[in-house]
Amino acid sequence: MSVLVFLENWDGRFKKLSFELVSYASKVADMLYSPVIALSFGQVDASELEKLATYGASKVISVENDLLGTFDEQAFAGLIAGVAQNTDAKVLVLANNNAGKALAPRLSVRLKAGVASGVSKLPVSTEPFVVYKKVYSGKAFANILIKTDIKILTLAQNSFELVESPKPFVCEKSAAGPDGSLIKTQVKEVQIQSGKILLTDADIVVSGGRGMKSPENWAPLVELAGLLGAATACSRPVSDEGWRSHDEHTGQTGKIIAPNLYFAIGISGATQHLAGISSSKFIVAINTDKDAPIFEAAQYGIIGDALKVLPKLVEAVKEMKSK
Repeated sequence: MSVLVFLENWDGRFKKLSFELVSYASKVADMLYSPVIALSFGQVDASELEKLATYGASKVISVENDLLGTFDEQAFAGLIAGVAQNTDAKVLVLANNNAGKALAPRLSVRLKAGVASGVSKLPVSTEPFVVYKKVYSGKAFANILIKTDIKILTLAQNSFELVESPKPFVCEKSAAGPDGSLIKTQVKEVQIQSGKILLTDADIVVSGGRGMKSPENWAPLVELAGLLGAATACSRPVSDEGWRSHDEHTGQTGKIIAPNLYFAIGISGATQHLAGISSSKFIVAINTDKDAPIFEAAQYGIIGDALKVLPKLVEAVKEMKSK
């Protein structure tokens, strides 16, 4: 019996998310008295693979095949299911991102496994197997009972601390690949964004809403993000108006993020927006309306005009950084 964790890589390197998944899988494995097996697809350097052992992976299976260069959920699911069966995996752990959300239901069908998506804590118990997760856009919590022999968990990003639990590094290389006829996804163009922190990777996000009043007022917000090493974001009305790119839209219909610190500046906090940022560890809200819903979700709040508060906040950060 084992716990299998599937990891994506970006240009042959793992990100913090990968180590969160291994840390989480390791603690689940401890509860089940089982080893953790990390599964990686694509070309990844040995030094990167070895890092997985630092966070508790007893074994790393690295599948290197040219057909795996492009993510295709049907092909990937077939390979992951095969590895799960060969390693007698009783729990599969994936990221609750676009890839994980695409793979989990396919794996569920192939393995006849129950799925709990977006979990944020370790299982409440293993006999019976009960997991904890947020529901109703983070407004409530639920304990989910999974009765199937194999369980699939997708972990909410930034919901579990990195925990070092070093294990001897054992790596198994494989050239196994999917049936080429199964691959339907074709990449026709790749556009690489550079010089900007990706929203989904950012530890700090500075986001603006209609309270910024116009796109010409965005400079202090961007300056604050730069000072904090943060990504910039916006609410849906802002992107719909064309003030900011749709790539920055956070919320239920945009990007769902979970940074350590989220600044909601001039954002009222509609349900759809809160659904996309509710997993943030700390939320700082700035709004003129003391009854704005965003204050119910925020740990810290400033009641005031964002255009007056922002410059003072920028100056305070500058002063702090100069010391």
